[in-house]
Amino acid sequence: MKIPALFKEYIWLVETIYQAGRITFADISQKWSRREESGGMPLSRTTFNRHRDAILDMFGLIIECDCKDGYRYYIYNKEVLSNNSVANWLFSTLSVGNMLDENVGLQGRILLESIPSGGIHLKSIIKAMRQGCKMLMTYRKYSSATEKTYLAAPYCVKLFKRRWYVLTKVDRPVKDGAPGQVESSMAVFSLDRIVDIQLHQDKFTLDADFDSDSYFAQSFGIMVDNNVELERIVLRAYGMEKFYLKDLPIHPSQRELSVTDEYADFELFLRPTSDFKAHLLSRGEWLQVIQPQWLASDIRNWLQAAIQKYKKE
Repeated sequence: MKIPALFKEYIWLVETIYQAGRITFADISQKWSRREESGGMPLSRTTFNRHRDAILDMFGLIIECDCKDGYRYYIYNKEVLSNNSVANWLFSTLSVGNMLDENVGLQGRILLESIPSGGIHLKSIIKAMRQGCKMLMTYRKYSSATEKTYLAAPYCVKLFKRRWYVLTKVDRPVKDGAPGQVESSMAVFSLDRIVDIQLHQDKFTLDADFDSDSYFAQSFGIMVDNNVELERIVLRAYGMEKFYLKDLPIHPSQRELSVTDEYADFELFLRPTSDFKAHLLSRGEWLQVIQPQWLASDIRNWLQAAIQKYKKE
């Protein structure tokens, strides 16, 4: 990934201020002059202010000056760099790309995960979101040999486990209704199963109370099923899993309840849909459901069914 010189300067400036915590313009300028790209020249105040404006516009990062602390600069909203925002994702991607660009000889030793979906469909969806127009989307499920076309309004896109998904409001014919009568409902589609997308002339507006974070707040991933009750879930993580779970929470609601030498207990609140159960199963003996009991029974039954398959072999 080749990063333009200007973006490199933005990345450098953010990382320099972030790592310092608080830093004067004189120190920033001195560090700038040590960069090979600067040719030994200090950073001008005009360039600095222009970069501040561009960083705010592009990443949503506010670089403030504290006059009461020796006119030191700091990132006012540095939490943006640790959440799931587009700005954080974009900055992280550019930062890694910049690092790879500066270390060409190490590219074969820096391994990244590929994302098999997205591409032209993602561009089309974002264009439809920006223009506020619906899409004619042709889609084929894994479980179906035939394709189906939907008239869908794209509400948001989400990246989850190396796949892009789009949340839409879909118009469907009313069952046993009058000809042409339709009803709308929310639906999530995986971009790698989309066959074709065409922008439609019909416009749409987001529901006034829609918020993408709130919509998925009670979900583990991209499955939203209001028929599954919201639950208080207690998980017990054994061995090294207790450290992994602490460093990489599996849901924003997660909090640590207790720790022993053998295990740690964590509490979270979500709707335990099948994708969440699949995650628990993937952790094997290292993760145990303590509460609720019905979920613990479900996981035990799934594990026993898996064991039976191995016994048959």
